[in-house]
Amino acid sequence: MKPNKDWICTDGEKILREKTTALEFPLSKADKENIEKMQAYIDASYDDSYENYGINPGIAIAANQIGWNKSVVYIHFESAGNEYKYLLANPKIISYSQGFTYLEGGEGCLSVPKSHKGIVPRRAKVIVEAIDLLDNNKVIKIKASGILAINLQHELDHLEGILYYDHINKKDPMHIESDWVPFSSKEELVE
Repeated sequence: MKPNKDWICTDGEKILREKTTALEFPLSKADKENIEKMQAYIDASYDDSYENYGINPGIAIAANQIGWNKSVVYIHFESAGNEYKYLLANPKIISYSQGFTYLEGGEGCLSVPKSHKGIVPRRAKVIVEAIDLLDNNKVIKIKASGILAINLQHELDHLEGILYYDHINKKDPMHIESDWVPFSSKEELVE
């Protein structure tokens, strides 16, 4: 399957603000096709072929970003020599740190073409429980910090109808608390 830029829902479309519904098993043919779309889109970014398809690069996608109202996210990227690849159904954060982090350059999103400058505070560490669709539908727990933790929170927000810029301080977009730890893509925070 070849990725297509027209698959991506953009800011203003109702589905991006709706809470997604749980993925049910067994998967239907439509479920499998939508999962394949999500993987094709992000994998084209991972293997640097996105320009061939005229799509914007991304490291992860939530199902509602392709107009599929299900609780599914696909993540595939590399950071600091580590490859992260997850296809998660019905994910939820079951634990998180008290501390916060943020991407120094701010966040972006495939579904938000207009740039929203500002700091997006995220929990520095999270534990996510989900059904791993890449591993025989096993229930897994992911202990994440650094860019993976930030990414998981961004994608799980999508499943709740929340966009990254909803977290930016409206009065002072560059607001940072003194105990927030900046994350630079040049380094990887690990436990």
